[in-house]
Amino acid sequence: MSKLYNTYEELKKENSDLIYLFKSGIFFIALDKDAYTLSNLLGFKLSNFTPTVVKCGFPCSALEKYEKIFNACNLTIKLIEPYKNISYNLQDYSQNLRITDILNSIKAIDINNLSIQEAYSFLEKLQNEVKNLA
Repeated sequence: MSKLYNTYEELKKENSDLIYLFKSGIFFIALDKDAYTLSNLLGFKLSNFTPTVVKCGFPCSALEKYEKIFNACNLTIKLIEPYKNISYNLQDYSQNLRITDILNSIKAIDINNLSIQEAYSFLEKLQNEVKNLA
């Protein structure tokens, strides 16, 4: 079996109640029993991961949409970045993405060409984004 599937099996032994989604390129994928669960609840299309294991998934860019659906279905999701050996609960992962977006917008500021009005507007926008993190 693949390293990814071995990781999945180890995680399921630790906590079989969680649904594990693995980041694979630009997708999050669920394997085996988790894939069947998501397919049955949400209609995700199943495909073969191996000849004996199925998978399903969705683009990483759709995470916010699916986070709301997972919460509405009372699913507890754990996001795994297997090649970084990092795991997140869904809320922490989403919050980290928002923080990264905020930091990138700060990095992109050209302070030498920023008017006072633009600076004020940026700070106001930044304050609102940070308030929404809590």
